[in-house]
Amino acid sequence: MMMTLEAVPAKLADIQSLRALFLQEANCQIRYDACHIRGWTDSYLLKLDGRTIGYGSVNGQERADRDTVFEFYVIPPFRKHARDLFADLLVKSRCHLVECQSNLPLLTSLLYDFATEIRANRILFSDDFVSELCVPDAIVRPRLEGEPVFEHSDEPVGSHVVELAGEVIATGGFLLHYNLPFADLYMEVRADRRRQGYGSFLIQELKRACYLAGRVPAARCNLENLASRATLSKAGMRECGRMLLGRVPQTS
Repeated sequence: MMMTLEAVPAKLADIQSLRALFLQEANCQIRYDACHIRGWTDSYLLKLDGRTIGYGSVNGQERADRDTVFEFYVIPPFRKHARDLFADLLVKSRCHLVECQSNLPLLTSLLYDFATEIRANRILFSDDFVSELCVPDAIVRPRLEGEPVFEHSDEPVGSHVVELAGEVIATGGFLLHYNLPFADLYMEVRADRRRQGYGSFLIQELKRACYLAGRVPAARCNLENLASRATLSKAGMRECGRMLLGRVPQTS
């Protein structure tokens, strides 16, 4: 019996119930979660003989409009149709790039089926264990309103600081625009105090503050940033995935 499998343009509201299933199954921080509410995505319903069995989402990477598939979900009873549905999504959306987290097995497998030139650019971290780091004479505390800090080059000034001998030598915090219950840790240490354990000490205490705020800590860093990778690992975070990007070969 012939089946009709197709991707149909839809509104964001149309995919929300399916996306709730996707987030529950993923059970991890979704790096581009906020793209939807910021209006940076287009949505598609995936249909089998007119029945909705999944969704796909695309956003922009190289064009002002949409060129990258970054979310794809098919409910488990119909997952055997995922490959054909993905192929139709690529045609309907005219996307030529696929970006995914390697800890999301369905889209990762489709990335390797359809794309080439696959590369990783960021590492994703999840909480792994409770560290017990202690740095003599240093304390982590909330940043005071209007408190002056050193010039930052990479991360924003955070809600918490590391104070040493009356000086702020590091700041950090956690971002809340990710899917519940996850939050994203960040920090920056003053240049002359780096590689002395203050970053890991701050991440350890930010994890505690994050849990107290009702969130689960997660983090990410550039693949080449060996110092940040070591800092996160020392504070009890573990690598849980990588951001992968591949190009779909164009056919004439």
